[in-house]
Amino acid sequence: MSETIFSKIIRREIPADIVYEDDAVLGFSDVNPQAPVHVLFIPKQAIPTLNEATPADAELLGKLLLAAAAYAKQLGLAERGYRVVVNCNEEAGQTVFHLHLHLLAGRRMHWPPG
Repeated sequence: MSETIFSKIIRREIPADIVYEDDAVLGFSDVNPQAPVHVLFIPKQAIPTLNEATPADAELLGKLLLAAAAYAKQLGLAERGYRVVVNCNEEAGQTVFHLHLHLLAGRRMHWPPG
């Protein structure tokens, strides 16, 4: 996998507003927020897209979702609601090819999203 900006954030080579971290997952504020709360959750192990995830990654994928839910609860957003999005490849809007979740909250979400 090629080097991404997320790899540099994991290694602390470039700054990020880190709001969550555990042994497998890093969460940080999106630099181009699309909602009042917009946090990216990334695995510290690089996987380019959801397409490249394997059954061996199931635990890591679960950790990503649980990290997003825990952070939403910590901010008091769980009851009001939040959205978790995974973009897979360019046509879906993925611009950094390191699997990541977008946690969006703090405003009413609409459907369909776009």
